[in-house]
Amino acid sequence: MLFLLVWLALVLIRPQEYPALVDMGIPILPIAMLGALGGWALSSERRPFRQPTYLLLVVFIVIGMFSMVVNGWAGGAISRFLHFLPALIALVLIAQAGHSPRNMLRMMWVIALCALVLTIHGIEQVKLGQGWTGMPTVQDGRIQYVGIFSDPNDLAMLFIIAIPMALLMGGRGGAMGLRRLFWWSVAVALLYGVYLTDSRGSFLAVMAMAGVWLWLRRGLVVAGTLGAAGMAVLMALPTRMQELDAGESSAYGRIETWYDGIQMFLANPVFGVGVGNFTEHTFLTAHNSFVLVLAETGLIGYTVWLAMVGYCVLMPVMVLRLPAVMEDPDHQQAWEEERRMAMTLLIAMVGFFACAFFLSRSYVILLYILLGLVTGWYGGAQERWAGLPVFSVRRDWFKWCVASLGSAIALWLVVKVLFVMAAS
Repeated sequence: MLFLLVWLALVLIRPQEYPALVDMGIPILPIAMLGALGGWALSSERRPFRQPTYLLLVVFIVIGMFSMVVNGWAGGAISRFLHFLPALIALVLIAQAGHSPRNMLRMMWVIALCALVLTIHGIEQVKLGQGWTGMPTVQDGRIQYVGIFSDPNDLAMLFIIAIPMALLMGGRGGAMGLRRLFWWSVAVALLYGVYLTDSRGSFLAVMAMAGVWLWLRRGLVVAGTLGAAGMAVLMALPTRMQELDAGESSAYGRIETWYDGIQMFLANPVFGVGVGNFTEHTFLTAHNSFVLVLAETGLIGYTVWLAMVGYCVLMPVMVLRLPAVMEDPDHQQAWEEERRMAMTLLIAMVGFFACAFFLSRSYVILLYILLGLVTGWYGGAQERWAGLPVFSVRRDWFKWCVASLGSAIALWLVVKVLFVMAAS
């Protein structure tokens, strides 16, 4: 477990990409991953691969490789396999460790604390013009980091999924209330970090997370009323949310890339244009994770990918749909903790995909870390609570085919509507 936590911290804080270390050429991240993989292989905590996420990711990787062959580059299959291999290993290791509630909390601690470090870096950037990594602010003061978080939108996405994790820890109390105070302070700092990224998608993600939480806790009317009020406040803040309009140049450019992606899918409906080939057909990336997968892997790959992420949304939903009160009071506290974890993971998933709807982040490692957390937690929950639903691709495959086709049509309709709005 220690090696896995070290690898997770290295993925997020990324000291190997600091200017002082980047020229040393030491493959710190692969070494840490191999250590984590070896530790898991030698441990006695290996769990059955019963959740469909494992199989679906393997199948999706194979489809991604085949999409390169179909589009005329057989060598690209190996390239795509190597590209997805870290994501596969990360999902497996995190999911296997996540069967244990203690390990789940440990991984969430690392994610939240690493996100806090990046927030502090961003605050330093705003104050001094650049952070300790040497990275300056960009685009009128938006904060950034190094490596995979050099885009403010990616940095905001990390903060988004870490906020519910910090709030979960804050709800546990202890240490005369100091633990609660610390983790609530972390959550507030991460929310401030979201503000400093000035990412419109992340602002909408905050609204989506709050809306889903209110919906599940207080009902749809309260969620809708407070959501409308929150949106009004966001629009009034001095941020890029004031530019949120379909006719604005950045937004219109995204709509055009969504349209280009739909056209790529219509021209190559089975296996798409090949993973990584979107920008070979247009100047910009898709700016939508769903459109990207649909365009690059066709309906077959999109169906598999949608089922993979869909199951990870359904897993916490299945727990939250069960009665909150247990018949046996001796198990009530444990069940409440299980439900809190389910809520945390569901809110994190909502936040991630609210961001990802406006970004091309279908293949980033952060997604597969999150999917691994959900997969592992649900596997452990099934061991702790008999009777939780068992998901089966064999049973559900037709439903996912219908869902993928329906969502593809919905994306096409959304693009049409946005074009009309932009022209008006």
